[in-house]
Amino acid sequence: MTTSNGSSGLFISFEGIDGSGKSTQARMLAQALEQDGRDVVLTREPGGSPGAEEIRALVLQGDPDRWSAETELLLFTAARRDHLERTIRPALAAGKVVICDRFADSTRMYQGLSRGDLRAKVDALHELMIGQEPDVTLLFDMDPAAGLARAKSRATVEERFEDFGVGLQEKMRAGFLALSQEFAARFEVINAARGIEDIAADVLARIKARLP
Repeated sequence: MTTSNGSSGLFISFEGIDGSGKSTQARMLAQALEQDGRDVVLTREPGGSPGAEEIRALVLQGDPDRWSAETELLLFTAARRDHLERTIRPALAAGKVVICDRFADSTRMYQGLSRGDLRAKVDALHELMIGQEPDVTLLFDMDPAAGLARAKSRATVEERFEDFGVGLQEKMRAGFLALSQEFAARFEVINAARGIEDIAADVLARIKARLP
């Protein structure tokens, strides 16, 4: 059986506002699938390959106004192309399950919607340079204020987008929910306001239903 990416692997993306718990859940799903005998690659965006990790430092650190939305779009796309070439496509071709913490939907939101009216440019550049969507996208949905408080409590150096405040997170949540309707066939909306174990069980059940 082949999936929509043309291979026997499965490409899963995790999306949501900052602090929604998706990174924790991505790790838990990877562990659960590995215990079930699956060959799993856990990766992230921006990042996931040496070149893309260098770009990650550029876009996630520094002052909020360090880059324009247009410049961010180009940087994120460059990182994604390197990630796709060096990590994602080889893993899928080998029949592995790829779990990616954020992918193109985050760019559609952060640069395409919430940081400017650039959605058409995001989609055009994605079609030209990336040309691939996940087989399934798990959207972790929760209250923006609660998510931002959780994200800020981590106290990392990668807080550039959190520093835009709760207004951005509110736009993001609405935008992500709209995306889940636009791409309904691949989206699964997860209630992220529950306990970690309950969410993990829900995630695993939904992914097992889609595994080739």
